Amino acid sequence: MHALSIPTWIIHVSSVVEWIAAIWLIWTYSEVTGDRTWRSLSWAMLPALISAMCACTWHFFDNLPSLEWLVTLQASMTVLGNMTLCLAAWWIWRSTRPDKRGENGL
Repeated sequence: MHALSIPTWIIHVSSVVEWIAAIWLIWTYSEVTGDRTWRSLSWAMLPALISAMCACTWHFFDNLPSLEWLVTLQASMTVLGNMTLCLAAWWIWRSTRPDKRGENGL
C-alpha cells in the first residue's frame, strides 16, 4: 500500500465513491422522470467503475507482478467504458430529438 501517497489514495478512493454516487443518482433520475434512456447511462458507467477499482486494487497490493493482469483489465475496461458511455450519450440525445418521420409526412 506504499505505492501511493495518502493524498493520492484520498483522490483515488473519493473518485470511486463519487462515480458510484453518480451511477446511483442517474439511476434515480431515470426512475423519477420515467425516462429509461438515462438508465442506460448508469449501466454504461459500470466498465469505467471496474477500471477504477482495478487501479485501486493494483496499487493497494503495491503493484505486485502477479497482479499485472489488472493493468490489462483496467485498460480494457477503460476502452469499453468509453464506448458504452458514448453509446449511452447518443441514445439519450436521440431520445430527445423530435420524430423526423412525422414532420416529413412519411
